[in-house]
Amino acid sequence: MKMKKIFSLLVLSCMLLVSHAQDTQGTQDTQDTYVYICKDGDYTKQKVSEGFDIDLNDAPDSITFHKPALPIVVEVVYNGTEASVTIPKCMKDSVTYAKVNNLDSYVYIEYKGSTDEVIYDVKGSSSNGALIIKSDYKMQVNLNNVSLTSSCGEAMRFKCGKRIALVMAEGSVNTFVDANDGGVTPDPLDNHKACIYTKGHIEISGAGTLNVTGNYNHAIDSKEHIKVKQSVRAINILGAVGDGIHAGEFFTMNGGALTINNTVMKDGVQVEYKTDEKGKKIIDEENTGDITINGGTIDITLASTEDAKCIKTVGNVFINGGTLLLHATANGTRGIQAGGSLTITQAEGVLTDITIFAEGAKCTVEEDHEDPDKCMGINVDRDVTISGGTIHITASGQSANGLKADHNITIEGGDITIEALGDSSNGMKIGNNVTVTGGSTVVRNPTTAKKSKGIVYSGTKSVTGGEIRASWTYKQ
Repeated sequence: MKMKKIFSLLVLSCMLLVSHAQDTQGTQDTQDTYVYICKDGDYTKQKVSEGFDIDLNDAPDSITFHKPALPIVVEVVYNGTEASVTIPKCMKDSVTYAKVNNLDSYVYIEYKGSTDEVIYDVKGSSSNGALIIKSDYKMQVNLNNVSLTSSCGEAMRFKCGKRIALVMAEGSVNTFVDANDGGVTPDPLDNHKACIYTKGHIEISGAGTLNVTGNYNHAIDSKEHIKVKQSVRAINILGAVGDGIHAGEFFTMNGGALTINNTVMKDGVQVEYKTDEKGKKIIDEENTGDITINGGTIDITLASTEDAKCIKTVGNVFINGGTLLLHATANGTRGIQAGGSLTITQAEGVLTDITIFAEGAKCTVEEDHEDPDKCMGINVDRDVTISGGTIHITASGQSANGLKADHNITIEGGDITIEALGDSSNGMKIGNNVTVTGGSTVVRNPTTAKKSKGIVYSGTKSVTGGEIRASWTYKQ
């Protein structure tokens, strides 16, 4: 009975196909009509004019006149010291798989096809494994409870100059640890840069958890920009010899929770310009060097590494929402350092809440010796503009600055509290003008702090609105 039903369906499909061919024959004299018979993620293409064969014992999933848009999925499963790679039939000529260092759990996949995007489903664990993917096209990498610890090089490397979408399955915990040496890779030109390294730009999404440890240099490094999507549950940088997150072009965070603990030896989040082979900045509209925070939670502690910055960029910093808790408590540390300007606001329906502790003493690196105020909550080379949010900065280190701007500061709104608790510390140190038109600003100087000052500025002071309580010092 079942066989008759399948046969009837197939006969009906054939009748429809022949009918379609007859209907279009007059308008397609010079163009053949094809049918696509799909089965298990693959398809066969046949001309209607030549007739076509269908195996009654292997009924198709669908029959269509249009080329099907099939998801192209490569599956990678780790199981201890081994890894299995499943490549769909339609990709057998465009995807190659090899082992790295003759280890079954070190997977090297190269895609040589012309499809816009390939999906890689990754799952399982290995205490001695890694994943390397090379492609000229964008890709999506789905992580579902993946755990990889590499003993020779990075845990994951994406040799792709396009977009890499790193998607975590809901509720999954994905952990990556790299080796503490340079490692050996299939391409001798590859340098071990990070536990997770991307040549292109990376977008992290999905309601899962990402745990990363960089034993050789950075934990996460992208030659281009990095985006953290709103759907992310948590990113935990559990340690890094270099930066926790290092990006070229820009870094944007729209949600989730980013935690960088005290075992990071350099900066928490650092953005530099993307450069060419000679180290020259590439002129591109995306190569801004900016950091933008639109939401989520960032918790960074730098308590043992001197001269490090929780958030550092060569460009501008834009904070439009989110909760930031930054501990810059070692000598010469900074909560936020920007080579450009800093803008803090509070978008509609979003909370902006920033708390920074600057507790260290002087810097140790030579480039900072000219600045007598060493540890800083915020250090900006150009302007600071604040129009919303709640900001609380505590500068308790000797000669520390709560907020320092080399040019101007404009306060249009927000609730700002700065405490200059250390000896010879400053609540604010402004290189030029101070303009206040709104908001509430309080700078406290306790009597126990010797030579501490509220607001030190070198230009003009203008207060036309809002509330500000501070001691003022004009400096020639």
